[in-house]
Parts: sequence; C-alpha cells; structure tokens
Amino acid sequence: MYLVILMAMMNFLSHGTQDLYPTYLQQQRHYLPPVTALVSIISMLGAIAGGALIGLYSDRVGRRRAMVTSVLGGLVVLPLWVLSPTLSLLGLGAFLMQFMVHGAWGVIPAHINELSPNRVRGFLPGFSYQLGVVFAASAPFIQASLSRHYSYGYVMGIFVAIAMVITIIVIAAGPEEHGTSFGHTPARSEAPQVA
Repeated sequence: MYLVILMAMMNFLSHGTQDLYPTYLQQQRHYLPPVTALVSIISMLGAIAGGALIGLYSDRVGRRRAMVTSVLGGLVVLPLWVLSPTLSLLGLGAFLMQFMVHGAWGVIPAHINELSPNRVRGFLPGFSYQLGVVFAASAPFIQASLSRHYSYGYVMGIFVAIAMVITIIVIAAGPEEHGTSFGHTPARSEAPQVA
C-alpha cells in the first residue's frame, strides 16, 4: 500500500509539473510554439541532469533523504517556475523544477526495488507504479478544470505546492532499505560442486 501511495504522489509531481506546462506557456504567457518547445527542451535537460545527479546522491546519503531534499528544492524554485517575469528566468525555473522533480524520480527505481521483498521484486515495483499512475492520471484533468476559473499559473503553482508537501510527508514517513542485498547468495558450502 505504501508503494502505491508513494508512486501516486510521485506521479502527481511529474504530471502536475509537465503535462499542462506547454499550455500555460502558450495560453497564459502567450509564447509561440517554437518558444514553448525550447522551454520544454530546457526543462527536460534539467530532468535528465536531476535524475542522474540526485540518484547518485542517494547512494551516499540514503534514498529518503535525497528525495525529500529534491522535493524541498522543488518547493523553493516553484515561484521561479510559474511567476518569472522574463523568458530567461522562466526557462531557468523550468530547468530547475524538472531537475528537482526528476531528481526525486531518479531515486525511485532503486528505492522501490529495495523496499520490495525478494519473492515479488519482479512484480511489485511495476504493479505499484501502475496503480499509482491510475490515481495520478487525474492531475491534468484537475488542473485543466480549475484553470477555467483561475489562471494556469495559479492553479499549477497551488496544485504542485500541495502535492510536494504531501509527497515530502509520504517519503519522510516511509521505510528505507538503502543498501539491502537482493536475493539469496549461497554460502560457500552450499555452492554446487564442479566435477
């Protein structure tokens, strides 16, 4: 159950910061498609860098600590992500937001595999992820529905801030098995004898 809740919150972060961001850039900020594409590319470069670097950082400090740090960083850059007055600052905010969100995501493969018992490790991580996505699939719908009454920037900012706070609580309250060994390694005396 914990893995499903964790994956739902992680997907709320990912989809909440990505799916309607191009719409926000075009509808509220009035940028043309080439500019929107450029900002999206910049944000995905941040995602790649964050996933790799925060994932590596988690090997040193632990999974939960790295993820909480990354999501807290996302809260800090949230105003830059949706309230920046210039395109260059908006691009920086998009890069940093995806660095932080996907920095936390960069830890997920190791974290959920470490939390899965040996006998279901091939099944449980993927199953938990997919159930989490079922719940988080509502993120774009919720944001789009609320944007009929409020601006995209306001809706996305509030939605993501709430999702980040809840995600931090879920991560911090959860278990960690950083450094666990997978499977059963036979003792030397149990190893098969070669004739």
